Amino acid sequence: MNVFPSRPLRAACQSLAWLGVVLAGSAWGQAALTAEQMVEQLKAAPAAVAPAPAARTRGLTRNLAVEAAVPGAPAAEATSSASPVVAPVKPSLSLLIQFDFNSARVKAESQQSLANLAKALQSDALARSRFAIEGHTDAKGGADYNLKLSQQRAEAVREFLGGRGVATERLVASGKGSTELANSGDPFAAENRRVRIVNLD
Repeated sequence: MNVFPSRPLRAACQSLAWLGVVLAGSAWGQAALTAEQMVEQLKAAPAAVAPAPAARTRGLTRNLAVEAAVPGAPAAEATSSASPVVAPVKPSLSLLIQFDFNSARVKAESQQSLANLAKALQSDALARSRFAIEGHTDAKGGADYNLKLSQQRAEAVREFLGGRGVATERLVASGKGSTELANSGDPFAAENRRVRIVNLD
């Protein structure tokens, strides 16, 4: 009996695995990001034109999907005032920045990613924007300890970027501890230990 999955099934599994890696911000996936790719992820989307009354919108990450009303569908379905208003999601980028154990010192292997980030933040497309630098930890250790460590690491990234020419008044460092896990299914997973950059403008 053939125990190997069919070619279409293997291709689908590989696609899903790759999507999971991208969403989780794996170390090797993020290492490949250039400053230009970071700029594209952090750029504010252009102001959207208000949809026609017969359309409804929903935000998907940083993309805006517009769903046109089905022809012949009751008007109440398309224009229901009971639909919750969802605030637009701000452009962001998660990086797996490695630090020395129990420390806020950035490891040498993560400095190139931060150098690319500094270059991106100084680009013409982002030079007038402000950014939040969020430090995140996994769920190991106590909540207070994780919150303090994540704040220190966010500040370390802010200082690193400042040393590379980014005006630190454009950067707001905040520690989130383990309160916003990237992988809530595995609170101790590596992708939870990350630094997230959010465009505030």
